[in-house]
Amino acid sequence: MNEPRTSVPFFLVDVFASAPLSGNPLSLVPDADELSESQMRSIAREFNQSETTFLLRPRLPGASFRLRSFTPIGAEVLGAGHNALGAWLWLSASGRLPASRDALAQEIGDQVLPVQVTSEADGSAVVSMNQSPPRFGGTVSDRAELADALGLSVQDLADDPAQVVDTGAGHLLVPVRDRAAVDRAEPDASRLAAVLHKVDGEGCYLYSLDPVDPRTAVAYTRFFNPSMGISEDPATGTAAGPLAALLLAGGKVIDGTWGIEQGRALGRPSLIRVTIDGQDVSVSGSGLVVAEGTLFL
Repeated sequence: MNEPRTSVPFFLVDVFASAPLSGNPLSLVPDADELSESQMRSIAREFNQSETTFLLRPRLPGASFRLRSFTPIGAEVLGAGHNALGAWLWLSASGRLPASRDALAQEIGDQVLPVQVTSEADGSAVVSMNQSPPRFGGTVSDRAELADALGLSVQDLADDPAQVVDTGAGHLLVPVRDRAAVDRAEPDASRLAAVLHKVDGEGCYLYSLDPVDPRTAVAYTRFFNPSMGISEDPATGTAAGPLAALLLAGGKVIDGTWGIEQGRALGRPSLIRVTIDGQDVSVSGSGLVVAEGTLFL
């Protein structure tokens, strides 16, 4: 006799996107309180997106929703990037936002972080999310090992050190000479994972201060995270926030809002907007729901 099947609705949201099939795709499962953690990890593996987010009832005071996000290998993501922004874009598009938008907040791990949802002139939603205050971690001492792991030469690396910065997730930020060097990178996953392990970094954000459109962006980037099962990600809010904090600390930018380009190497151009004011870091962007369906478990 066949076991009864449970129907689980899901949605696909293109985050940091202005048109379908661009930006960073996010699989989203709302009303996921009845799913076990094991099922969440299996669903994330099934979707095989860089991250799959599950919306749950909050546990901590002040939170509007609890979010849990997993990579294809089942690793849980505790930062607030495209994984969280896409969830709020879906909540806005589906009419599920609370009546009052003055005190929106998301529970991620053991943190409750404020969220703002506003509307553009065309009615599209823009989500802005606070990240944690920046923490500056270790730097890479062996530049040759780092370059080799990235498939680059030492001459491709910029003079500034590669450093781990954390605003919710600690990523290694690697400066290179120009946009062409960013595009040339062909990381060796195992070697890069070893470099990241030495400096206690989760992923690697390769960047140059050579954006395609300097009118809207300050940096051009790619993101690799072999330790979390992500070969390359087209838009990474949890890395863009740390990058803005590092550029501010190094005098490369001043307090304000800065655009960061990502995803062009994957054919999914993305623009991440980061606002930084001293220790306050927030990431914002728009996007759209592009698909929906049902899982039968």
